[in-house]
Amino acid sequence: MLKYLFYPRSIAVIGASRYPRKVGYEILENIIKYGFKGAIYPVNPKATEILGLKCYPSIKNVPDEVDLAIICIPAPIVPTIVKECGEKGVKVLAIISSGFREIGNTELERTIVQIAAKYGMRILGPNIFGIFCARSRLNATFGPTDVIPGKIALISQSGALGIALMGWTISEKIGLSAVVSVGNKADIDDADLLEFFMEDDSTNTIMIYLEGLKRAREFIQIAKRVSIKKPIVIIKAGRSERGAKAAVSHTGAMATNDVIYSAAFKQCGVLRALDLESALDWVRALSELRAPEKEGVLIITNGGGIGVMATDECIERDLKLVDPPEDLIEAMRRHMPPFGSPLNPVDLTGQATEYEYYGAIVDALTHPSVHSLIVLYCETAIVDPMRVAESIVRARDNTRTEKPIVASLVGGGRTIEAMDYLNSNGIPTYPTVSRAVSALAALYKWSRWKHKLKAVVSTPV
Repeated sequence: MLKYLFYPRSIAVIGASRYPRKVGYEILENIIKYGFKGAIYPVNPKATEILGLKCYPSIKNVPDEVDLAIICIPAPIVPTIVKECGEKGVKVLAIISSGFREIGNTELERTIVQIAAKYGMRILGPNIFGIFCARSRLNATFGPTDVIPGKIALISQSGALGIALMGWTISEKIGLSAVVSVGNKADIDDADLLEFFMEDDSTNTIMIYLEGLKRAREFIQIAKRVSIKKPIVIIKAGRSERGAKAAVSHTGAMATNDVIYSAAFKQCGVLRALDLESALDWVRALSELRAPEKEGVLIITNGGGIGVMATDECIERDLKLVDPPEDLIEAMRRHMPPFGSPLNPVDLTGQATEYEYYGAIVDALTHPSVHSLIVLYCETAIVDPMRVAESIVRARDNTRTEKPIVASLVGGGRTIEAMDYLNSNGIPTYPTVSRAVSALAALYKWSRWKHKLKAVVSTPV
């Protein structure tokens, strides 16, 4: 049934408005602007046409079948509309309306769930900002319209934060396969969505903003199955006692000891990020890079200082640095002046151009002791950052490697275009060393969990 949520053939917007800046107007406009190819039916008894589309007084007056109904009307009227949708044969309801369990109206929320169940309908929400699906060209949200298609599915329990994250991914040039706001989770919840995205070919990484779980046991069981195939990154808010109380008043989430969540996430291979920046950094890398086959990280830099910083970060994040064998040391010497360092970190010195970077990266990627690479660049007048970026991509492509590479370009305005170039070419790149190392560490953490699980499964009893 969830396929009709993301891949509907037809949509009704119940509560479609004639007035800009009203939710019912913005959602309808976004559906049209993003290029949804199916049928769109605005429903409003006081209008005959909205945004060039014929408007219907009731869902019952729509002449064709409706897969998905977006409901944005006052909460007290919702039960009546849910019943009408059931009689019409609507498959799924996305209820934008607020004013249910999150403010204590538990009985009203229970009523709409019971009505929907009677007709075999599923409910997303209430208290949500909508749904986005890149593949079906569906943007039924009141968020941004220029979302970049990609491989990451975003599930958010917070409406405003979900919209903000959509905007942040645009500015960070991170592509999304889907965005779904779950709100109060009266029916469809995180566990349902994880199961759907596990089988969704457009999604290879899942990011969740979470305040509480409705079906904790089922979620953990499903998350473990999903994590074997696709990484899951969770931001679990409400870590403190006061934060947990705030979550209860926000979406009606039940307060639970945060230690329990951390233990459960660790058990099922979920990566827990403590802030939004880390979560986005991790999903960028997880969605682009193949999991490393073995331990063994090599750092290549043109600055000794950031090389030392990267070394510290790697040790603190449990990344195993390569001790370069003699043949790799000799290979690296060819790409640096006598005062460079061919060890790990490999310091090409501030005199390095794109040619030294290219040679060192090729030798690193083709050496059997190196299984992942961190490339660092401090902006200098010797070489433009874009030339370095191009040399990194060329080295990766010419070696035809699937070994993970992350990069950090540290400098001013000229590095921004170069970082965008690397990110658009599948090399996760960050403005600070710590963020690059953190992203690679997340990839290793997920990879180690999978290897450990396989080892346990394959161990004879």
